Amino acid sequence: MKTAPLTCLILCAGLLALPRPAPAADPRAARLKELDAFWAEVSRTVREGDFEGYSATCHPTGVLVSGIKKMSQPLAKALARWRQDFTDTRSGKVKGRVAFRFAQRLGDDTTAHETGIFCYTSTDAQGQVRQEYIHFEELLVKNGRWQGLMEYQKSRATRAEWEALK
Repeated sequence: MKTAPLTCLILCAGLLALPRPAPAADPRAARLKELDAFWAEVSRTVREGDFEGYSATCHPTGVLVSGIKKMSQPLAKALARWRQDFTDTRSGKVKGRVAFRFAQRLGDDTTAHETGIFCYTSTDAQGQVRQEYIHFEELLVKNGRWQGLMEYQKSRATRAEWEALK
């Protein structure tokens, strides 16, 4: 019976050596990685003046809501208004840049609700820099790729509020 502890030790060592299944992928982490790529693409299109690329991040039936201007309209109408800004950026006449910080990120495989602040910085042809901080909510859907279904620019934010979201 002296072999029992040795047998147990060998069996335990053998069990420890068995390959373990990989931990299940965290669906939240995968979704956030995709959404981070979405926001990076939005930033890139604004910086480069890529109107077509920016338009592709918007759902065809998307809606823009502005708490600042107290209005709502189809994103397609807002895009038509913003087209010249993209053209001016692409030509180098002006510079634009946008960055995002998040207070809350909710969702599942095909829907997301992102809340935070964006900082939009523009530099005009005379070198005048304007920076705006805006509280926003974005409702996104995924049908092969993420697209903004509703952009709610709620209200102006302060730099201190922006810094608090680091």
